[in-house]
This record gives sequence, C-alpha cells and structure tokens, in this order.
Amino acid sequence: MPIAVGTKAPDFTLKSKNASGVSEVKLSNNLGQKNTVILFFPLAFTGTCTTEMCDVTAGLSAYADLGADVIGISVDSPFAQEAWANQHKISITLASDLNKNTAKAYGVLLEDLLGFGSTSARAAFVVDKDGVVQYAEQTPTPKDLPNFNAVKEVLAKLK
Repeated sequence: MPIAVGTKAPDFTLKSKNASGVSEVKLSNNLGQKNTVILFFPLAFTGTCTTEMCDVTAGLSAYADLGADVIGISVDSPFAQEAWANQHKISITLASDLNKNTAKAYGVLLEDLLGFGSTSARAAFVVDKDGVVQYAEQTPTPKDLPNFNAVKEVLAKLK
C-alpha cells in the first residue's frame, strides 16, 4: 500500500546520471520552493514505462506551469536510466533507487515482478512544498498508468 495522503513524504537522496555527470536528487531540494510529482516505475526499457515517461516528457511544460517538478524513480542503475533517456528523449529527472529503500519507504515495493525480483510498482505521488503527500496512487498492475488528470487537478489546487 502506498503511503497515505496527509502524511509527511519520506525524503530521499538518489543518484541521477546525464550528460553533465552523476548528481544527487533530493526531495528536500524542492521543499519550500515547488510541489513535486514523484513517479515510480518498474523498469527502464520496457513498453509501458517508456510510454509513460515519453508522455510525461511531452507534457512536461504542463507540470511546470502548475509549479511542479517531476522526478521518475526506478530500481535501474543511473547508467541504464541515462541510456534509456537518451534513446527515447526522456527529459524528466530520473533517479536510481538501486537499493530499493525509497520504494520501500513509499510503500510501493513489489517483492517479485514476473520472476525478475523486487522492483517498484507503478505509482504516482504529489508532494506539496511543505513535504506533505497530497496525492497517492499505486496502479492495479504495472501495465496500468497513473491517473495523470487527477495528478494535475491536485497540482492546480496547490498552485
């Protein structure tokens, strides 16, 4: 079960890799400044995950217009995430939860996905500027996408 709306979002420090090198992604960097959409996805280089991140990238300005930063989190290494992002022109911040602690903290760690071992479920969270969860959704299956209209409605109310 994902953590509940109204709870304090667990902070995280995860690695991200892009052309400028390896950097750290922290939820706390956005606190007091902007709302954050956190999108957990199972694995890079898979069909539904690629569709989701490409669609979010295509609509990234809508999230920015709503005063939100978007962070995609998976259990892939930051190097695999970078290769995937380059191949599919994904421009949202991708962060590696290789040790799976963040997915566990958010209550969205799947113990075994089709025999591949533990991965994050597909889930969406909206965290406000104060670090409080305002929206939480784990999709019924990894093939289902989050309700992005509901995510944007919550962000519009927070703006």
